[in-house]
Amino acid sequence: SKPKVPMEHLNIAEFNRGQSSKLIKKLVDEDKAAFIQKNGKPIAVVISNDRYLRLLQKGIDINEY
Repeated sequence: SKPKVPMEHLNIAEFNRGQSSKLIKKLVDEDKAAFIQKNGKPIAVVISNDRYLRLLQKGIDINEY
């Protein structure tokens, strides 16, 4: 099995400074997931659509949890 890699942490302040498009494009291009942090605490997770679809194909619907 693949080694577990910690998710990247992105600060919400970066989104507020107009960086959201660049940050989301990087996530999509690299097919990653990342925490969005506020005041040093994770408040949300962003994942690429391809990753989301792979979860659904494996029977994992994140809306059920």
